[in-house]
Amino acid sequence: MKVSVILPAAGLGTRMGREKSGTSRKQFMLLDGAPILIHTIRKFLQCKSVTEIIVALRAEDLDWARGLVFEERPVKPVRFVEGGDSRQQSVENALSTLSPDTDLVAVHDAVRPFIDPSLVEQVIAEAAVAGAAIVGIVPVDTVKRVHKNKIRATLPREHLVLAQTPQVFRFDLLQKAFARAREDGFVCTDESSLVERLEQVEVSVVQGSDRNIKITKPTDMELARLFLEEETAGKPA
Repeated sequence: MKVSVILPAAGLGTRMGREKSGTSRKQFMLLDGAPILIHTIRKFLQCKSVTEIIVALRAEDLDWARGLVFEERPVKPVRFVEGGDSRQQSVENALSTLSPDTDLVAVHDAVRPFIDPSLVEQVIAEAAVAGAAIVGIVPVDTVKRVHKNKIRATLPREHLVLAQTPQVFRFDLLQKAFARAREDGFVCTDESSLVERLEQVEVSVVQGSDRNIKITKPTDMELARLFLEEETAGKPA
């Protein structure tokens, strides 16, 4: 089975601000001397089911990122494509470069470096059976539906999940989903929403982890450093 992983990483990180590293782009913020993007790539290099990794970046970052990955001496192919102005465009650009014999495509936020490789294997296995699967967690807070600043309803948590990544789909299904969205002018916040619109398969949810955080703001970096210290401490010498 051929499984391709797409890491959209062309964002400008407007919520992150600018730290001492001189960059506001969250995927390039440093954790223990390495960009977050590299930490994320390392996780997928550990996954036996993953065949290749495709990173979608802004044009001006491609050569620099290639150099960083070359230093990693990856054990499987890591390719780069030019991303678009949105996540949706970046993923679609990467999709267009995949081989026709690709079976499954996993899309993962480049700024979720603490994904557990075993969880990646679980969601890939589920997608291989169901055709589509995502990682998600049940919210612990009470969720309210509001209009402006007024509550309109309290939503039962047992029917809710917070979507994470990776999100894994049959290649042909994801191609159809992006084509339909392009025709309709539909803009997504995740790939599952595109596949859901097709109404061809039910998307499965694999239980995720609170550690699978998406680094989007400066305060997330403190938690990321703590998680990295714990991961490093748990590795054999």
